[in-house]
Amino acid sequence: MTDKNKNLTAILHHQGEQGMPYGAVSPPIFQTSIFCYSSFEEFQEALADETKSYLYTRGNNPTVNLLEEKIAALEKGEKAKLVGSGVAAMSLAVSAYLKTGDHIVAVEDCYSWTRYLADTYLKRFGIECTYVEGTRISDFEQAIRPNTRMIILESPTTFTFKLQNLKDVADMARSRGIKTVIDNTWATPLFQNPLELGIDLVTHSVSKYLGGNSDVVGGVIIGSDKDIRHIFNNEFLVNGPVPDPMLAWLVMRSIRTLHVRMPVHYDNAKTLTEYLSRHAKVESVLYPFLPEYPQYDLACRQMKGGSGLFSFRLKTRDIEDVKRFTNSLRYFKKAVSWGGYESLVFPAAVKWTDPSLIPEDRLSLIRCHAGLEDSSLLLEDLEQALDRVN
Repeated sequence: MTDKNKNLTAILHHQGEQGMPYGAVSPPIFQTSIFCYSSFEEFQEALADETKSYLYTRGNNPTVNLLEEKIAALEKGEKAKLVGSGVAAMSLAVSAYLKTGDHIVAVEDCYSWTRYLADTYLKRFGIECTYVEGTRISDFEQAIRPNTRMIILESPTTFTFKLQNLKDVADMARSRGIKTVIDNTWATPLFQNPLELGIDLVTHSVSKYLGGNSDVVGGVIIGSDKDIRHIFNNEFLVNGPVPDPMLAWLVMRSIRTLHVRMPVHYDNAKTLTEYLSRHAKVESVLYPFLPEYPQYDLACRQMKGGSGLFSFRLKTRDIEDVKRFTNSLRYFKKAVSWGGYESLVFPAAVKWTDPSLIPEDRLSLIRCHAGLEDSSLLLEDLEQALDRVN
């Protein structure tokens, strides 16, 4: 076993778990709203600094904090804060550093709720956003203004899987005093560690691979002790996106197998994307670890592997072909989200009820998540569905 794998399994299976009550092997769920103290002095000390005290589960909780410690270690960060959803994680990380009159730069293909945050919520407070493709450092340099305070990244991006050169962006941003935050949900901490490349804050939807079973909703922010304390005091406590201790316990149970699950998702995605890239009815495949992908070299430098999520375009401009393909799938469930054990399909065109309004680049775009099923079963399912495309 390599030192890297030793460190990984030490985090997943042992870190923070010494001295469990009654010698419990599985950390207990502290399902309590408040914590009491044996003296006036202890009570006063807890009230003085809630960032390091157990006072009220709206702030800290032992079960939640144990999971945060593990995720921070996985991401090579100093501290983490678990919150109620992935979008809450991004919202808190962004809002904590912005004020009226500020400007942000974001990648254009980011998660739809991240765009909503910038276009609708933050706009109400006089904060403007410029979107860029983000595949070149010049995209960011040209968009920056004197009042730019933050760059929002997502690498790879949602649906189109475009990469940003994280080290170059981080170096450029830091030289200008600009904060950087990235949604790292796709790669997971196993395959990409943006903090080591100079990014300031990392967010995840723990509903995806960290949860791994499509049965929890949550988010997490990872960064320096200073940054997480700032977010905790200025955004988390006042907005109250509190994670339940049961959520933390379920995610903690799931991340123990993260290093076992992710290689299967990765192998299945490679098998499926290689098959699709050769199929006569497929126009193109979007997956960073296909050798023909335009940013393949950057993917190999920046990430240690890939997840199970990819997209491809059918060689058609007929919405009926897209419907037939989608409806013919037997093992790919039709659903939003991804990151669980199951395989999923999400045709981009399903967002539009009027076919005439579907953008050209979204009409035949299909997003798939390769779950943990046997790859031969998934291949057969894709093959029979593609047979129904004219």
